[in-house]
Amino acid sequence: MDDTVATTPASGPLDIQVARAGITGLTTAIAAKLRKGLGVVSVRDLLEQVPHRYIDLSRQRAIADLKIGEEATTTGTVAKVESRRIRSNLHLLRVTIGDKGGYLDLVWWNQPFRARGLERGQRIVAAGRLERNRGRLSIVNPFVETLRSGAPGVHVGRVIPVHPATQGVSPTQIRRFVHSALEKYRDAVDDPLPEPMRAARGLMARADAIAELHFPTSDAARKAARKRLVFEELLVLSAGLAMRKYRLQREANGIVHAGGDDLVGRFLSTLPFEPTGAQRRAIDEIAQDLSLEHPMNRLLQGEVGSGKTVVAVVAALAANASGSQTAFMAPTEVLAEQHLLTVRRMLAPLQELAPSADGRLFSSGFEVMLLTGSVTGKERERVLEAAASGRAMMLVGTHALIQEGVEFDRLGLAIVDEQHRFGVHQRISLRSKGRDGVQPDALIMTATPIPRTLALTLYGDLDVSTLDEMPPGRTPVTTVAAADEGARAEAYADIRAEAGRGRQAFIVCPLVEDSASLEAKAAASEFERIRTEVFPDLRVGLIHGRMKSQAKDEVMTQMRAGELDVLVATTVIEVGVDIPKATVLIIEDADRFGLSQLHQLRGRIGRGSDPARCYLFTALEPGSEEARAEAVRRLRAMESTTDGFRLAEIDLELRGAGHLFGRGSVEEGRGAPAQVGRGDLQFANLTRDVNILGDARREAFALVDSDPTLILPDHRQLRDEVLRRFADRLDWLFAS
Repeated sequence: MDDTVATTPASGPLDIQVARAGITGLTTAIAAKLRKGLGVVSVRDLLEQVPHRYIDLSRQRAIADLKIGEEATTTGTVAKVESRRIRSNLHLLRVTIGDKGGYLDLVWWNQPFRARGLERGQRIVAAGRLERNRGRLSIVNPFVETLRSGAPGVHVGRVIPVHPATQGVSPTQIRRFVHSALEKYRDAVDDPLPEPMRAARGLMARADAIAELHFPTSDAARKAARKRLVFEELLVLSAGLAMRKYRLQREANGIVHAGGDDLVGRFLSTLPFEPTGAQRRAIDEIAQDLSLEHPMNRLLQGEVGSGKTVVAVVAALAANASGSQTAFMAPTEVLAEQHLLTVRRMLAPLQELAPSADGRLFSSGFEVMLLTGSVTGKERERVLEAAASGRAMMLVGTHALIQEGVEFDRLGLAIVDEQHRFGVHQRISLRSKGRDGVQPDALIMTATPIPRTLALTLYGDLDVSTLDEMPPGRTPVTTVAAADEGARAEAYADIRAEAGRGRQAFIVCPLVEDSASLEAKAAASEFERIRTEVFPDLRVGLIHGRMKSQAKDEVMTQMRAGELDVLVATTVIEVGVDIPKATVLIIEDADRFGLSQLHQLRGRIGRGSDPARCYLFTALEPGSEEARAEAVRRLRAMESTTDGFRLAEIDLELRGAGHLFGRGSVEEGRGAPAQVGRGDLQFANLTRDVNILGDARREAFALVDSDPTLILPDHRQLRDEVLRRFADRLDWLFAS
């Protein structure tokens, strides 16, 4: 880390824990619930709780003036409270309120606790969509606030916020806490935006923006407050990325790789196809990076089958021409082994003789070798010696590459595939394998297309190359969202017909074993059913992440050799599995997967020239209407396009940006991925705030270019905000 300036933000009044902040009604017990449910620890956290909607209580009407079908706000006196069980699983709570002009029913189903505190004679304000039920005016699931004489006007007579709640703490309580915190701490709110920047952009002060966010005085003021907070959030995020990029480019020592043009040219001439224009652009960009004194930090993104591995091999050859080794890290053993086979096959034509039994490729002695957790004993010793002596041109492996005892003679290039499967520490550890303080060049690869806005935030410290062309000869996959048994019979008939032509199929399930809590198909039981009941005459295999490595290797070897007709699998086959004869894919419980994962899985078929079909099966059981609608939209999107970049944009719209800088983990067999929610971004929405992101990024990079550590007096509050945002990843922010 940088020892010349502070690497922790200055603390102030907003960093006081809410339980000790003197906020009216906020007890230690409530503080514990806020921390557990909402992550609210400090006053700052409380003030940055973004309301998810607002209710306008400033314009109330008499009950007689309310209109059916419109959002209504009215005040009345409780005339009757009726709480009764209709049947064993259905409870009705009906509270009737009235004013001089009429009566209105407030209705809740299966929420008997709502009756607490509602008694005859109480004055309440109610808001919601007005309906007519059996001739009576009613609002179902209304917002309700009790009016107490002499109480401060926190909740009535104004536009009020509805904050996300948590168990044991209602939105009403949170609103009171926020109001109390604003009254006490508003003057302590610092502003991280430099004054000249704020003035030039006409942005309100941060304290005013926070106040308007929670209790807007007008719709225009609320929008202006949001714009200011969105700009600030994206500026702080971009400033952190700019600081890291500046550090890597200006301060880290790299290796100048030059003179590999001849070797690269000979390699490209041996390929059985002509590289696409996108591949040649990426190769040129990487070659330029490799020739510089500072380390390359480049993201290579492209569709499944767009030819990323070819580009990676070119980078490795360019590094090797200068005497450097390459470490190629993949998230799973299946993918690492696939890469090993692919790289050896690509490089084989460069030598005059076929590869020897020990994998040697060049007469000079360089080898492409494998190191995973399954490589043990004498073979492991041989691999480690080859890496340490420099004889291994490339070491392909999993996280085993970053374990103690793995040393390179001259590591010059670190390639990380499917980087989102790795955490920050793992990527830093791989780069630290360089010798004598020299950082290897880094090529980060992903087959998950990344929307432009996410690339500018999640990978804002990297240069980006995009493979947006597919090699000729690839046939688009036809996708069908299916739900009935007729469609299943059709899919099974398709598999049988394809098997008769010597082709293969995958059946993917979200779980490894049956789960009592999840009604999702499990691979183990589905394998038995498929093998014994559906295709007893076909060769059916099973693979999942809990199998031992040797068993997985044997299954994949059989699949590649065409010795299996059908492979039942979990998402362990999501990336890197290249079976050209696979033409049919069934995904069970497809509604449990995100769009990007569905697209990755679909990439397992259609890798040859034969037509391919993907069947997405889902029961779409009754549940949350919002969740059902989202699932239907995902499935329809999969049917409508094979464009991964378009699907990535839709996925971002549906699922949010998520945690932009997670530490990463790989778990398989636990069902569908968790919904990502808001994640790291409190105020900004990457699908709506593209223009603001562009402005904030330009400002941030210009600031860091003039003041790399943001240590000038006008920038120190911005630096504090950057340090707060990156508090759990300072190793990443300051690592060389």
